[in-house]
Amino acid sequence: MSIKYFMSSAALVGVLVSSCASPVPVWRHEAAMTLDRVRLSGGGRIFPEEYTSAEDAMRMGDARLSAGDVKEADNYFGLALTKGKLLESELAAEQRRQQEENVRLAEAKRLEEQRRQHLLEEQRRQEQEKADAESRLRREQKQRFPEKTRPSRERPLPAFHTAKRGETLPLIAASPDVYNDPSLWPLLYRANRDQIKDPRHIWPGQVLRIPRNLSRDDINEARRYAQQRSIY
Repeated sequence: MSIKYFMSSAALVGVLVSSCASPVPVWRHEAAMTLDRVRLSGGGRIFPEEYTSAEDAMRMGDARLSAGDVKEADNYFGLALTKGKLLESELAAEQRRQQEENVRLAEAKRLEEQRRQHLLEEQRRQEQEKADAESRLRREQKQRFPEKTRPSRERPLPAFHTAKRGETLPLIAASPDVYNDPSLWPLLYRANRDQIKDPRHIWPGQVLRIPRNLSRDDINEARRYAQQRSIY
């Protein structure tokens, strides 16, 4: 049954009160305590119209009591008590509904979080599988098509050298691009006799031939010549 049905049943309450009529109000204290509990439980906020109606019944009862009509006052107090009891019942039901809703929302949140975690794990698994597949493919490609080692190309040694200011035949022979050995200067001297009259004197700008493909005898003879004739 709805609250409005019971709120319209003042006649029924009157019959109940009249059966136990008393020179003092019977229901006022209990009605006041009930409405206080309803107010403290938030009934005035959740059911504002119904709570106001119960308070009006209390005020009407107090007014009739002040006028000395105890019987009529108790009728209103009994009505206020009935409305207060119904409000307590509705508040309890509302609290149960709210608790059930909170449980439902918490469960929905838990399931949603579980679903999100599952999606994240699935995404990470797929990404890891993709990375593993790409890595495996690269290894297979390297095994099938190994990179050929390109032979390093040695820089060819020069066949000529342009003399610079301050250079000597031993200094030129000591250059890594020439012989990397100063004692082989006689090789340069013999190959350029047409432009070197004295091995102790060369001039900047002279383009000197550098003999290559030398035999061991040529090298040994040049070193002996350098020992016998120092040009320093």
